[in-house]
Amino acid sequence: MNTIKSALLDNLSDYLATRRSAILAAWRKAADADPKQTTVRSLTRGQFNDHIPQVLDAFEHKLRSRPGGPGAKAADRASKQEEVKHGLHRWQQGYRLQELMHEWGHLQLCVYEEIEGFAATHPEFQRETLAEANRLMITLVNEAISESTGQYERMQQAEAAGRMADLETALANINEIERRRAALIHEAVHDLDGNVFGVTVAAKLLGGPDLAAADRPEFAKLLQLGVQSVTTMLCDLKELARLEAGRETREIGTFDAGALLVELGNANRPIADGRGLFLEVRGPRALAVEGDPAKVRRLLQNLLLNALKYTERGGVTLSLGEEEENWWLMVKDTGPGMLAGPGAPMVVGLKEATASARESDEHAAAIAGELSHVLVPPPGGTAALRPADQQPGEGIGLSIVKRLCELLDASLEMASSAGAGTTFRVVFPKSYSE
Repeated sequence: MNTIKSALLDNLSDYLATRRSAILAAWRKAADADPKQTTVRSLTRGQFNDHIPQVLDAFEHKLRSRPGGPGAKAADRASKQEEVKHGLHRWQQGYRLQELMHEWGHLQLCVYEEIEGFAATHPEFQRETLAEANRLMITLVNEAISESTGQYERMQQAEAAGRMADLETALANINEIERRRAALIHEAVHDLDGNVFGVTVAAKLLGGPDLAAADRPEFAKLLQLGVQSVTTMLCDLKELARLEAGRETREIGTFDAGALLVELGNANRPIADGRGLFLEVRGPRALAVEGDPAKVRRLLQNLLLNALKYTERGGVTLSLGEEEENWWLMVKDTGPGMLAGPGAPMVVGLKEATASARESDEHAAAIAGELSHVLVPPPGGTAALRPADQQPGEGIGLSIVKRLCELLDASLEMASSAGAGTTFRVVFPKSYSE
């Protein structure tokens, strides 16, 4: 690259740095005006900007670097790191993949217009130099789309891995039930067909005269466990399939989130009492919000039942609150944490996304003289093992919650450790333009 072109690109880099706020504001305005980008309304300015300022830093650095040189390579590495984080955050914030692609397109147009505006006021900025700047910008956006959507896809694969682990664990449990059933059948009766389905055989034996009275309670328990496990998982898979197939739609209206929280707390307190746990409700008893009350109830009920299911000591706290642009629900338990469960790939992704979102939001909040509201990662190591008498379900259950969040343009945050339990925070927009 000749000296004159290098100097011109240096000047462009300086100009783009001075126009940073205008670029980000134009980007947000374009996203707000895009009918296909609905999740953006639930994000604060800092959460929306995310790691894009660092991506723009890397682009400006690259304009100053000789192609192929160490400076350009360092800028490429820095940009890719931020692009991966951006894809992770958008997945965590409830974006659909189409929304992620759209916003990169809007950003490209905003940067392009700034470059064109600079060239129009600087006659010395020749066509060749303008073409070089646009080439670098197009390359940046293409790579950014590849990196961020690649990370988004990896998180979807992590969700699938969690569901597969749940199904494999359930199958192993059913196989164990079948093994125990076969052993009892062998002891109790010798002339029944061993290939008859386990639940059917257990039901027949319970109603027949050949089963010893002492064995009847165990057969009844096996039958109940088998039916309950399969029924629950089939219902969850059916709900998840409907969500993933786009057969669920949201029905937006005004409702009282405070009353909903109290209602769910009262309805589930007997479950907590039966397990020797507390169930506490905090926050305003009345909070008028806009949204789909039925789906918010499903989402919160799913998180609450999961928390009660895996908490052995202590209990669960439900809370809600509001910020300037959002309102939120939180479910916090004192359980063992979630890293040991079969949904671990998705759990790890949610933890990393929340921690990284906190980092970028704190940076933006500090500039604005504000505080970040994103969950703080708790202290503590990996989670403890699940109690032996509890059934799997984090993988499918979390995927259902995640899909409901995407449908409601809600952001899902999670913090979990063995020492502090697990906290889920769901952030909803205060209004929908529907």
